[in-house]
Amino acid sequence: MSGLSTFVTHKVLMITQDGRVIVGRLEGFDNQGSIILSECVERIFSADEGVVEEPLGLYILRGDSIALVGELDAEKDAAVEWNSVQADPMPETRHR
Repeated sequence: MSGLSTFVTHKVLMITQDGRVIVGRLEGFDNQGSIILSECVERIFSADEGVVEEPLGLYILRGDSIALVGELDAEKDAAVEWNSVQADPMPETRHR
């Protein structure tokens, strides 16, 4: 998890094991992989409609529910018209 230290205060995109896509500013993390994000929104994808961005505010996720965390290029992200993007929601990635 020490690789996350370079992302602190940066905008990140996180995908959870149940397929949720969450964007926010990384505020901190612990040695179990749990993450604290501020200014969060969940991007809800649909094949029939554009992406809906649901505000979440400050958000804490347990490390065992996270599939991926990556730094987001804020300029490129802002240039996308998310309300016109249509895509199937991500499937669950958890192995049982």
